[in-house]
Amino acid sequence: MNGYTDTIRRWATDSRYAGIVENADGTGEVGLGEREAGRKLAVRFTLKIDRERVTDVRFQVFGCGFTIAACAVAADLSLGHPLTEVAVIDARRLDLALDGLPDERDYCTELAAEALQAAVKSARNGRDPVKAGLALSKEHGPLVSAADPLYRALVGSPPPEDVTPEDRHLFACLLTAAAREPAPTAAALGLPETDLQAILQTFFPDCERGTVEKFESVEISASPEPNDEVTGILFSYLPERGESRARQMATWFVYIISARVAHTGHLWVAMGLHERPQLSAAIRRHLPAMADANHMNMRWKKFLYKQVCDRNGGTMCKAPNCGVCSDYAICFADD
Repeated sequence: MNGYTDTIRRWATDSRYAGIVENADGTGEVGLGEREAGRKLAVRFTLKIDRERVTDVRFQVFGCGFTIAACAVAADLSLGHPLTEVAVIDARRLDLALDGLPDERDYCTELAAEALQAAVKSARNGRDPVKAGLALSKEHGPLVSAADPLYRALVGSPPPEDVTPEDRHLFACLLTAAAREPAPTAAALGLPETDLQAILQTFFPDCERGTVEKFESVEISASPEPNDEVTGILFSYLPERGESRARQMATWFVYIISARVAHTGHLWVAMGLHERPQLSAAIRRHLPAMADANHMNMRWKKFLYKQVCDRNGGTMCKAPNCGVCSDYAICFADD
């Protein structure tokens, strides 16, 4: 996996501290964005304290393997130590313990450190959970609008008779979002160049590869590496029957979701869509079994990572079932 050194991989798969401390003395929660504090959770730490020393520590992560690794290191550095020492654990120390994260993932150690410090503050101030937000430069609103030149060029081209306007919109958004990234457009979608060409021919036959190239970033760097387990889960929902063209579209969609879910923030934003319901509608069209499985309307990224967690015997949730969990509003969409 791109950016995953042996050290990071080892900590990312270390589940000793995953879960939640019952009757915790300190609870710290951090959202991905200042406005998300207490609403859209990224990391939670819970602590058990005895005589000003951490006797138990657990974390929950709603995100990528880099954040899991950072939290595992933070927990390991905290267990058995006085609160005074835990209180000075910062992102730089976590980064050093991990032998450095990729530059585009440095916020992961910040998330872990902020959540841990919030838990320490909670323990020192009467156990009430402390909720904070991490300021990020990346916005959580739509990346692509109807006014984007590439989007307009794609959807404004003559439509073929055998594809729907909804799918032309879907793939125009995806291509527009991917083209503006420093990674090659095909790689940003998790696809080989030949599949990118095939997508253009399928949905925008009058648009040549050069139509997209005009809007591509001149800088080149690697995209976040997809999670193999997420990819496997997505493929398990691929329709087994159906005409070959529809199955090909669904296969493209699986690879694209897998690639885009590795990005920070909301999945619908990373895919360039204008609003969350457009993602749910696209999944319903191309991966109906997956739409059926998410019958409680869990947010799609959380739905996928929860399945990874469940398959590995981990604990991402703090309640035995969703209906009684205080995090219900965090995990489930209201649209």
